[in-house]
Amino acid sequence: MSERGLEPGIRTNFSDRMSYAGYLSLDQLLAAQRPLSDPEHHDEMLFIIQHQTSELWMKLVIHELRAAIAFIKRDQLDPVFKILARVKHIQGQLFNQWSVLQTLTPTEYAQFRGVLGNASGFQSVQYREIEFLLGNKDQSTLKVHEHDPIVHKRLKETLEAPSIYDEFLRSLSRRGLPIPEGIAERDWTVSRSEPDPGVLSAIKIIYDSPDEHWDAYEMCEKLVDVEEHFQLWRFRHMKTVERIIGHKTGTGGSSGVSFLRRALDHVFFPELWEVRTLIGVQPSP
Repeated sequence: MSERGLEPGIRTNFSDRMSYAGYLSLDQLLAAQRPLSDPEHHDEMLFIIQHQTSELWMKLVIHELRAAIAFIKRDQLDPVFKILARVKHIQGQLFNQWSVLQTLTPTEYAQFRGVLGNASGFQSVQYREIEFLLGNKDQSTLKVHEHDPIVHKRLKETLEAPSIYDEFLRSLSRRGLPIPEGIAERDWTVSRSEPDPGVLSAIKIIYDSPDEHWDAYEMCEKLVDVEEHFQLWRFRHMKTVERIIGHKTGTGGSSGVSFLRRALDHVFFPELWEVRTLIGVQPSP
């Protein structure tokens, strides 16, 4: 069988030009996996790469959500649809990669878990930022980041700013839909997990007449996509933890599986879920 060889036009000399590795900073990226077990446990590399790749995907989610918020502030919903579709696919990547970590058995993890000390995913700055951007605000979680003033400031600013759903409701208000004033302008550091009757009425107008409010209708469904995939990611995380450590206390001091299970109860966009119960239901005479 003949060898394929290099085509004549393929570049081979990168002494004076940028290469693939240089553009991606692969020397730094691939040197960032530093297992601490001694002797090094084979599966610690899996554990590190799983979490590092999650952080890279979360960085992109944050990048996309901030772009979406900027468009919504300008009442431009159409560009947001592609952005949120991309976020949904990123969430699919985050969900699916838990299956790789599930190949780690409880016995294998126990052999290097001690080197983590008190390091825990709960301390992930980017995970917290995503939750704030989606509207799950909890000021007490900032305490975990007080040791890093730059990070603390960034998270505090995100906590105090409207979430993507807040900005969407403000946009609906600007176009004349009956969003209550107390929702359009409020303390953004407080989460809303229960449906507001006024907001629910406004959302129902959109769902009752999608042709008249098509972009808002589409936006509602894109937000539901994002929340559903976020909850699936959370659930897969919880089941992976349960599979590997059972009901042990988390390395960061949490109750572990019980703590993760409680997080599943939070709803980011309550009216977008509640409106489904009302669609097609005739009011009582």
